[in-house]
Amino acid sequence: MKKVHLFILKSYLGPLLMTFFISMFILVMQFLWRYVDDLVGKGLEWHVLAELLFYASLQVVPMALPLAILLASLMTFGNLGENYELTALKSAGISLPRIMLPLIILTVLTSFGAYKFSNNVLPVANLKLVSILHGIKETRLELDIKENVFYQGVDDFSIKVKKKDPSKNMLYDVMIYDHRDRYARNSNVTIADSGKLLMSDDKKFLKLILYNGIRYDEKVGMEKNRRNRDENMFRKDHFKEQTAIIPLKGFDFSKTDENLFKSSDRMKNLDQITHDLDTISRERKKFVDNLESRSKSFYFSRLKYNPRGSGSSQNDITQIDSVKAVNSDSIFDTFSESKKQMIFDTALRKARNTKQTIDERLKFIEKKDSNIRRHKMELHRKFTLPFACLIFFFIGAPLGAIIRKGGLGMPVVISVLFFVAYYIIDTMGAKMAREGVWMVYQGIWLSSAILLPLGIFLTYKSATDSSIMNADAYTIFFQKLLSKLKRRRKWKNMDSEQ
Repeated sequence: MKKVHLFILKSYLGPLLMTFFISMFILVMQFLWRYVDDLVGKGLEWHVLAELLFYASLQVVPMALPLAILLASLMTFGNLGENYELTALKSAGISLPRIMLPLIILTVLTSFGAYKFSNNVLPVANLKLVSILHGIKETRLELDIKENVFYQGVDDFSIKVKKKDPSKNMLYDVMIYDHRDRYARNSNVTIADSGKLLMSDDKKFLKLILYNGIRYDEKVGMEKNRRNRDENMFRKDHFKEQTAIIPLKGFDFSKTDENLFKSSDRMKNLDQITHDLDTISRERKKFVDNLESRSKSFYFSRLKYNPRGSGSSQNDITQIDSVKAVNSDSIFDTFSESKKQMIFDTALRKARNTKQTIDERLKFIEKKDSNIRRHKMELHRKFTLPFACLIFFFIGAPLGAIIRKGGLGMPVVISVLFFVAYYIIDTMGAKMAREGVWMVYQGIWLSSAILLPLGIFLTYKSATDSSIMNADAYTIFFQKLLSKLKRRRKWKNMDSEQ
C-alpha cells in the first residue's frame, strides 16, 4: 500500500502544481486587465510593478487553489481510469476510498494551510495591494505636452507650444500662463520664441529654460490695491534667456499610508475581526437604546390638567408628575377651538421633527449594520476557502474515476463549468448577505451547501462503480423507456378495438 499511495501522490502533485500556477497566471492577467488604465503612462519602476504583481498573486490564491484542486483531482483519476490503472487496483481488492486516502490526507493538510493563509497572509497582502494601487491612482501621468493644446498637468500653470522637436528636446512658440495668484488669474503671461522643458530625475522639479521672450505682469501693485482694481499696475519684461524651477507634485510614485486602510474588514485576521465586531455591535446597541429612549419621550408623556383653565397665564398642559394621571381626551375637550388647533400644530411639528431625527439616526444605524455584515462575511470567508478545497476534491476525484478521461481536454471543460457555477452562486450569496436580504452565514455558505451534496453523491456513485457517466448506460435506459411506451400504446390500441 505504501507503493500504491506513493504512486497516487506522484500522479497528483504534478497536475496540482501545474494547474495552480496556470490558474494564478490567468487570474493575475485578469487583475492587470482590470487596472490597466491606472498603470499605463505612469512611468512606474520595475520593482513597483513586481511588488504589485506579487501581492496580486497572493490575493487570487483563494480562487486559484480550489480550482487547481478540482482540476488536478479530475485529471489524476481520469488518467488512472483511462489507462486502466484504477481498474487494476480495484481488481486487486483495493477500494476507491482506500486509493483516495493519501490524497484525502493531503487535501486536509492543504485546507489547514489555506486557513492559515487566509487568516494571516491574505489580510497583509490585501493591505499592501490597496496601498500600492491607491498610490498608483494618485500618481499623475508622465509630462506630455502636445502641440497647439494647453497642457494643465502642472499645478497653477497652463503651457502651450506650437511646435516640438523631440530629437533636440526643444519647444517653439511657447506661451505660459501663471495662475499662482488666485486673485488675478491670467494676469501673468510669458511668451518665448523657444525653450527647453526638463524634469529632474526624482520627478519633483521642472526646469524651464526660455529664450527670446516677453513677460507680461499685471499684478504688480495689486497686493496693496486689491480692493481698487482700477489702480493695478502693468509691467513688461524682455529677456534673452530665463530659467525657472517649478516644483511638481504627484508625478513621483509613493505608497499611500497603510493606516488609512487598516480599519477595513479585508485587512484583519480572525482575532481582529472578532474584537472589532464586538466593539461595533456594542456601539450600535448603545446608539439604538439612546434613540429609543429619546423617541419614547416624545410620545409617552403622562399629562396632568391645570384646573385654573385657559385664562391662566401658565400653560394648560404641563409635564406630568408620576402621582396623578388623568384622561387626556377629557382635558383636550375643555379647550377652545383656537387652542385645540394650536395643540394640533404643535404636535404635528414635534412629530415631523422627531421623524426627521429618527431618519437621520437610522442612516447611522444602517451604516453600523452594513459594517457588521461585512465583518461577519469576512469572518466566515476564513473558513469557506479550506472547506471549498475539500468539496472540490470530493467532486473532482470521483468524477474523474467515473468519466475516465485524462489530459487537459474534458477535465478542463468540466472543471471550468463547476467553478463558474460555484463562483456565480457564491457571488449571488455574498450580495444577498451584504445587502442584508439573507443572514450572513446563509449567503456565504450557500455555494458550499449546494456543492457538498453533489460531492457526497459523486463519491458514493464512484465507490459503488456506478455508470452515471457512461453513454451506453443512458442509451440502454432510453431504449427501455421507449419500448415500454410502445407496449403501452399497443395495449391501449387493443383495448380501444375491443
